[in-house]
Amino acid sequence: MVAFAHVASGLRRVSEADNLRRWPSDRRGVYEVWYTTWNDPATGHGFWLRYIIESPHPGKPVPPYGDEPRGELWFARFDPTQPARTFGIHKRFPLASVSTSDAPFQVSIAGCTQGNDYSVGALAGGGHDVTWDLRWEPSPTTMRWYPDALYLGGGVAESTALSPNPRVSLSGQLVIDGETYKLDRALAGQSHVWGKKHAYSWLWAHCNDFAGAADTTLELIGARLVRGRIALPTIATISLVLDGETLSLNQLRNIPRNYARWHTSFAHVRGSSLTTRIVAELSCQPSDMVNAPYVDPDGQDLFCANTCIGNATLTVWKRSGFKWLEHRRLEAKGRAHFEIGRRERDPMIETPHVLVVE
Repeated sequence: MVAFAHVASGLRRVSEADNLRRWPSDRRGVYEVWYTTWNDPATGHGFWLRYIIESPHPGKPVPPYGDEPRGELWFARFDPTQPARTFGIHKRFPLASVSTSDAPFQVSIAGCTQGNDYSVGALAGGGHDVTWDLRWEPSPTTMRWYPDALYLGGGVAESTALSPNPRVSLSGQLVIDGETYKLDRALAGQSHVWGKKHAYSWLWAHCNDFAGAADTTLELIGARLVRGRIALPTIATISLVLDGETLSLNQLRNIPRNYARWHTSFAHVRGSSLTTRIVAELSCQPSDMVNAPYVDPDGQDLFCANTCIGNATLTVWKRSGFKWLEHRRLEAKGRAHFEIGRRERDPMIETPHVLVVE
């Protein structure tokens, strides 16, 4: 278990409390997600597991439950050497199959349960059969991605997120179509998202498995927002713990100096403060991604191209007098997780995340 040495710029000594359900059960027009990503050290395969509670606006039907609140389970595997084995499936369940608790934290959907330090369940369909029994030692520290002010009152933005378990060692068993993965302290990240609407387009990236860089965790966010017919400037945040030191650029004072751009299977993010400069690049092949269909609570369709086997390059400079000196340059090959969301389906991403309908 990694204990972060500095608690500042978005790090808090809270874990389980930040996983608790944010929206009351009778609230409409909202969604809430708990997800975990990791890589198998033995094969390099990447995995994406999501527990979701969706509560659409009345009159915004989504099959097969119309506009009624529902639960969803999502799973994806990414194979870096055999792209044909990369797949994603998800399934929707009536709200009666969903339950949550606060002490201890749990969210259960159709008999599958996510806690602060474990996840167990099964999902079948689309030609695949998956079971998981995963455990980890919970993090003592939550990583916040956004300015602290955005978390006041439970989160004032249209979408809010944080990582109660940003860097944990995951162990257990995963079985996919009869193939068993024995996981022993695989590096994983578990996050919690809640909101009322996704950004018009967004970037998310996570990496905690840089070569030769123990105790390093990176979270990147980019968002393009539209108000009416007006496109607002792209915003970006960088949350970074490097060798146990917090170097995050995710506060309101940082955002005007941050920059992000992204397109199919590539992203570039940079930011700077008076003392630190950070540049990160993410990349993969289009065949390394799955194209996941999302639906906002207002019924609007959008698409998320996601990978858990991307490449990341991270360069950090620190100021020395009037000069910038390179402090660290890190790489992660096949261990970076990132996604690009947009309102139209990216035709370059051919592998679908399949909705299983019975």
